[in-house]
Amino acid sequence: MGLVRSLSSFIVLLSFLIAVNGQGTRVGFYSTTCPSVETIVRSTVTSHFGLDPKIAPGLLRMHFHDCFVQGCDGSVLLSGPNSERTAGANLNLRGFEVIDDAKKQLEVACPGVVSCADILALAARDSVALTKGQSWQVPTGRRDGRVSLATNVNNLPSPSESVANQQRKFAAFRLNTRDLVALVGGHTIGTAACGFFSNRIFNSTGNTADPTMDQTFVPQLQQLCPQNGDGSNRVDLDNGSGNTFDTSFFNNLSRGRGILQSDNVLWTTPATRPIVQEFMTSRVNFNVQFARSMVKMSNIGVKTGVNGEIRRICSAVN
Repeated sequence: MGLVRSLSSFIVLLSFLIAVNGQGTRVGFYSTTCPSVETIVRSTVTSHFGLDPKIAPGLLRMHFHDCFVQGCDGSVLLSGPNSERTAGANLNLRGFEVIDDAKKQLEVACPGVVSCADILALAARDSVALTKGQSWQVPTGRRDGRVSLATNVNNLPSPSESVANQQRKFAAFRLNTRDLVALVGGHTIGTAACGFFSNRIFNSTGNTADPTMDQTFVPQLQQLCPQNGDGSNRVDLDNGSGNTFDTSFFNNLSRGRGILQSDNVLWTTPATRPIVQEFMTSRVNFNVQFARSMVKMSNIGVKTGVNGEIRRICSAVN
């Protein structure tokens, strides 16, 4: 029964991905112009992941941050004064060297063909697969944007965001509540700096500030994030399983072990709690929905055709 259910879910997912054509993107866009693109990106991500597994959540987060600011156009990859990379929300992004490495190899294999935005979308998918998540087909054909401004980085949900505010920000990109919960589920891998949630574990007297947290878990967090520290220490967003793409993140939410307030409220809010409960009990459902939601997200505001450019290097416009 488990195999049949998995195959059925896979067929549904495959049918959905085949039907998706985004805004000009499609699966197999480079099949004749650069057939080795996915192999090169995958091998590059795998190589860097072998040296530092934290690259995986870094690339996934970077793709999210790219798409939520001016669409999925690789603008987050551009460097320079006042670029998106200099915005507060992006200061801790990591994985730029992975994209640069893949681009360098692709410029040898297929000069001027593959966009940096597509490399990032493929690398995010490969990061999930490397952490034992389910892979999916990525529609490609994006072109790179030429504008990157820190002042445009204002759509990203904050670590203290309510569900209502998160829904509003996701809805602006035609992502629904189910997409929201699935994509936040990407926090099953990666870490958060103590400064983003210290207000939940300490109040002015040094005691627990948030009664919705598991009170047996708080001392562990307080030890990892001392009240007199600078807030730079990092903690797994998915306690006990921070390196594996699984459903334990949702189980932790149900136990009061969500690290960020914006994660925790997915369990305490009626609009999202049933979806969390579903993903807790079905890894297949979570994997299928995550892939669907990633495909939807990766087609936000994409530039295709004559819009944008194919950068020669990902950190600078041509």
